[in-house]
Amino acid sequence: MTDDMEKVTIRLPKRYLRRLDFLVRVDDFPSRSEAIRTAVRDLLYARLELVLEKQKKILELDLKEAEFQEVEKKYLKP
Repeated sequence: MTDDMEKVTIRLPKRYLRRLDFLVRVDDFPSRSEAIRTAVRDLLYARLELVLEKQKKILELDLKEAEFQEVEKKYLKP
């Protein structure tokens, strides 16, 4: 194991392990660990992209809100 690796212990339902072992046998993963690392990497790429898109939309909404407030101040003075 390389220095940048850390051991993590998880509990999985037996049915997940049976399916994981099947993938290891048929999909050329050398081990459960490698299959899980691949799954985690793929999840991180997908989720990080999703989270970044959400953050971008929130920022856009915040900017629009600031624009609305400026319009209110300018044109809708009480």
